[in-house]
Amino acid sequence: MQDKGRGHASPPREDPHLADIGVNFLPPDLSAARCEPRSSAILARPRGHDQGRRSGVRTPARPSGPARDGASYESVKIQFIVAAAFGRLVTISLILPWILAATLGAICITLAARLRDLRQRRASLADSGSNARMQALGTEQAKPEEPRRGAPAPPHPYADVIDSIREVVFRTDRQMRFVFLNRAWETTSGESIIASIGQPLPDYLHPDDRDGVAAKLTQLLGGELDEYRGQIRLRTHEGEIRWIDATARLVLDHDERPEHLSIVGTFDDISSGKIAEMTLRNINLELEARVRMRTAELEASNRELEAFSYSVSHDLRAPLRSIDGFTRIIEEELGDRLDTEARENLERIRGAAARMARLTDDLIELARFSRHTLRKESVDLSEMALQIIEDLRAQEPSRTVEVEITSGLVVTADRTLMRVVLQNLLENAWKFSSRCEVARISFRADIRGERRVFAVSDNGVGFDMAFAANLFRAFNRMHHQGEFPGSGIGLANVHRIIQRLRGQIWATAAPDEGATFYFTLDA
Repeated sequence: MQDKGRGHASPPREDPHLADIGVNFLPPDLSAARCEPRSSAILARPRGHDQGRRSGVRTPARPSGPARDGASYESVKIQFIVAAAFGRLVTISLILPWILAATLGAICITLAARLRDLRQRRASLADSGSNARMQALGTEQAKPEEPRRGAPAPPHPYADVIDSIREVVFRTDRQMRFVFLNRAWETTSGESIIASIGQPLPDYLHPDDRDGVAAKLTQLLGGELDEYRGQIRLRTHEGEIRWIDATARLVLDHDERPEHLSIVGTFDDISSGKIAEMTLRNINLELEARVRMRTAELEASNRELEAFSYSVSHDLRAPLRSIDGFTRIIEEELGDRLDTEARENLERIRGAAARMARLTDDLIELARFSRHTLRKESVDLSEMALQIIEDLRAQEPSRTVEVEITSGLVVTADRTLMRVVLQNLLENAWKFSSRCEVARISFRADIRGERRVFAVSDNGVGFDMAFAANLFRAFNRMHHQGEFPGSGIGLANVHRIIQRLRGQIWATAAPDEGATFYFTLDA
């Protein structure tokens, strides 16, 4: 019998919310058999009911026993919701660390990439001046890969090499304006590179050189010249003028377009060398002026000497001729009335006049040899010496003289002057060997080192070598006039002639053992 007061309990209706709640939080390979006993109770299923099956229960089972009240069902529903929420929290707590770790790793990678980009950009900005100049210079490098968009250009690998060069390296456009300069420009000109870029090259030159250099560079741009070289003057920032050795040639950019023609060249500072060159040139000019002045003085002295020679040859000869003439008249008119002493005095007067005449002739000859014009030719000294000896034999045929002359002694010299040399040397050998019963005279040549030395020897009276320093001085004699006649001019003439022929002369002797005179000639 049913209780009318209470009535029958209606079966609980399915909650749509519970129907959508599953156990999907479990791993796919986890079966219902592994559920906790409490879970089985919550699901209102006995243990082992779902063993071997995957948990796919979508709603809790209805109670099979007597009907329960609404409070019990709500309690079951709350427990099921709590269990589902707890499962999701457990799942999130397991996955969240991995998600956080992956996110932090991505952030670190991004920060590292940005930091690397910032470092590259800072290095690029530090070398941007050199990199821009190298790009203007037209030097290209092989690019292994295309840089990504927005990345800074790397510094040019040869920028430091170009800046370390001592010479100025420059490049201009078709209007001769600078588009590139290395650091040597600041040292040479005193101008900054930034201020000079875009300025015309001729503006930095000396005003006297601007037009000429501009004309040459115009010819270079027009193809009329392959290369320009020249020494020009550069005006520095302080106003100093420096000499530079400039070179320039025409180049094309890598695209080889005619409108991209430009001039590339170098400036080398040669101021120190140019100053030394100009100093040397001034010294040479001063030396040439002095030489001209000395030459003028020497020419004036020669003219005076010629005038003196003329005066001696004419003015002094006339009194000597008068003395000699009047002495002869006295001898002829007085005749037998002159005693022996008077006659000897007249002879002394005539002898002195004759010696004075010979001395005058020797002075004139000495002056003439100093002004004689050299005419070099091939001269056979052996043949010339034989002719002189024959003349001496003809003057004194009674003397016994053995003469030895080496044949084939040929030189290149002035014939007239060489005859004077041999004439004086052989005559001295003939004269100073006159006291010997058998005189010996030789003329030969010896090789000493790389020079040929000629020698004239005799076995005569010789002389003391202590007085050899005065041997070649004019009017100096080693022997008394009464022993051997002479004026003391002959060896002075020989010495002067050998000097004019750029040779040397010297002598060796000993008293009563003869003498030998040596001389050399310019080859």
